[in-house]
Amino acid sequence: MRLGFRELLLVLILLAVPLSSYWLVFRPVNAEIELAKSEVELKRERLAKLRDETSRNADLEKENKDIAASISAFEAKLPSAKELDSIVRQVSELATQQGLSAPTVKSLKPVKAAMYMEQPLEMSVQGNFRAFHDFLRKLERLPRITKIPDMKLKRATDKNGDMQATFTLSIYYVDEGVKGS
Repeated sequence: MRLGFRELLLVLILLAVPLSSYWLVFRPVNAEIELAKSEVELKRERLAKLRDETSRNADLEKENKDIAASISAFEAKLPSAKELDSIVRQVSELATQQGLSAPTVKSLKPVKAAMYMEQPLEMSVQGNFRAFHDFLRKLERLPRITKIPDMKLKRATDKNGDMQATFTLSIYYVDEGVKGS
């Protein structure tokens, strides 16, 4: 078989068709496929992040509901300014029930505490230390929010082992003017 110009031209054309189709068709299509794969991978990563965020949003929504319930429970423990007298009466009755002397109460200036008010009361009681300890335990169990930021204990002047306690009892309450706004 003799290789002439026509045969050589035919072989070149036969070789040129697959090479040109690779360079002109397959290579650009492969580049587009790789680009599409990278975009799909990027979108999958974003979708995974979005799923994480939405699952956190559901958790945050539940947390917000729990916090709102806690705040409601906290606010339920706060009396109004009108109820302060009954709480002072309750504390006084608690002291006398435990065998302490009737407390002397001196009302101090109310203090603003966030959205609530704090009414400090300077109290003084006298009696047995065990009775005072029981009084403090029962005071702690009251449904209202109170604290004792300052306390001084000393022996009473008589010889029967009594003590005298002077302390500041702070009662937190809702200021009606602030709550309405």
